[in-house]
Amino acid sequence: MGIYHFIAIGGIGMSGLAKYLLEDGHTVSGSDIADSKYIKALRNLGAKVTIGHSADNVPEGAVVVVSTAIRENNPELIRAKELGLKIYHRSDMLNEISKSAQADHKRFIGFSGTHGKTTTSGLCSYVLDKAGLEPSFVDGGIVPELHTNAQHKKGKYFVAELDESDGTIVKYNADILVINNLEEDHLDFYKNGMPDLVKTFNTAISRSKKVLVNIDNEGVKQLSGDFITYGLNDADYTAKNIEYTKEGTKFDIFRKGELLTDIKIQLSGVHNVYNTLAVVSALTEAGVTVKEIKDCFYGFTGMGRRFQKVCEINGIEVYDDYAHHPTEIRATLNSASLKFGKENIVAVFQPHRYTRLKALWNDFMTAFDEAGRVVVTDVYAASEDKIEGISGERFASELKAEYLKGDMKEVAKALLPTLKKGNIVIGLGAGTITALGKELESLELV
Repeated sequence: MGIYHFIAIGGIGMSGLAKYLLEDGHTVSGSDIADSKYIKALRNLGAKVTIGHSADNVPEGAVVVVSTAIRENNPELIRAKELGLKIYHRSDMLNEISKSAQADHKRFIGFSGTHGKTTTSGLCSYVLDKAGLEPSFVDGGIVPELHTNAQHKKGKYFVAELDESDGTIVKYNADILVINNLEEDHLDFYKNGMPDLVKTFNTAISRSKKVLVNIDNEGVKQLSGDFITYGLNDADYTAKNIEYTKEGTKFDIFRKGELLTDIKIQLSGVHNVYNTLAVVSALTEAGVTVKEIKDCFYGFTGMGRRFQKVCEINGIEVYDDYAHHPTEIRATLNSASLKFGKENIVAVFQPHRYTRLKALWNDFMTAFDEAGRVVVTDVYAASEDKIEGISGERFASELKAEYLKGDMKEVAKALLPTLKKGNIVIGLGAGTITALGKELESLELV
């Protein structure tokens, strides 16, 4: 068994890897700048976690795991180099875990793409678990019904979310690689946009045994390879007879023109039809029978921070959503308007990264059509420097939306008096916008 030390162990991705290793019998330690519920869960499993970074935290003989966010001047990273320890990027750690799973005769199903990879990997993990197939998985978010983002079990399937944001998706050798879609994003890394992104995914495709793609997506059509396809029209797996109701969505799935199954989900929006179709297709190709999993989909309520209800204040419902790309925002607002009516939707958008807002400015301009009211906050920089002329205030002005400045406490204080019973407030973004519900609720309690 190995010894592993995680620098910044408390993040959603790093904590999942640490939890998996602990359940697999390894020794795990780590550090972070603040305590969190993820760290408490790791401590309960036996991890030694220190708050604050110090060279003294690094155990001799450990493999040290870092994320892209860890800077070269981190004292623990400096100490690891002094000791000559192996240093793994978190993607290297996931790659080692996936290889170990495959060596243990587990089938590695990886979900990727610009959007939906957290939901599809989480849905796949959930369905396998509910079907009693004891999957192992490392997902990019908490599966609410399973109360975890990772687990190590004895079943023959290993599921993971494969991140493309920093190009590390090329490291894996998946038995089944699912590509949900492909659009320009993470342009701080992909300097040439789509050509760089396509090149990266083509490399990932070449390393995978079987590849499933959403053939309806224009970006996916630029990829090269021998694919199994899914979509709403001409594909190997198709969804037809789609019906949206207040209880969710139901539709039929066909495989090469023959009815495979009918299915019902709680979630709304065409993107969730695609997400479900991706999982059914992948599991069918992995050898799972439809009979085993068909009835397991309806219990899934979505991943944490994906249209997640966080509170209700005097008849005003507040939701948190990680959407920070125009396509994700459109999908979230489309689902919300189908369920609650456009006129009731109050979208509160915190732009995430100056580079993304600048590169996708025009796309963001058309992303809020399904909201009755739009509020824009200051940009969440995510460690980036400001870009002259790019700001939340200017974006709100051009969008003809409202602008609220300051931190989330100030935003909540200005927003609450303007809300009315029946409003559905949706915080959109990958930054501190996640605290909006908590701040609104605390004001109501005062």
